[in-house]
Amino acid sequence: MAYVTQQDLIDRFGDRELIQLTDRTNLPAATIDATVVAAKISDAEAMADSYMAKRYKLPLNPVPDVLIPIVANMARYYLYGERAETESAVTRNYKNALGWLKDVANGTVQLEAEGVASAQTAGGQIQTVAPDRVFSRDTLEGY
Repeated sequence: MAYVTQQDLIDRFGDRELIQLTDRTNLPAATIDATVVAAKISDAEAMADSYMAKRYKLPLNPVPDVLIPIVANMARYYLYGERAETESAVTRNYKNALGWLKDVANGTVQLEAEGVASAQTAGGQIQTVAPDRVFSRDTLEGY
């Protein structure tokens, strides 16, 4: 299930940016390379799934609207690759997207989508079994 499309990226970031980031054959850049865009979208979706799989049955259907800009910002960052500057908005948005996905994985953020089932339910308590203590206040008395 696709979370974002090439058109979503065009709507958010403009076709000019996608042309500059993907056209590796024309000088000057003139067209969007759909293969490059699809690969980076796929990478971003796989990364998002790796976080959401902890709590949700995948693929999400329908895709929550809140997820679209998250995956779009990640795909944009992947398109920039080595050109993404450390202090740029592209990098900042990527880091924010990862932080949000970590919150989803930890349960701090709950996705609202029909048909989304939590993969994990509240379980019982953790129990441990260990041998009796060898050293205690009584056995060490006098040392």
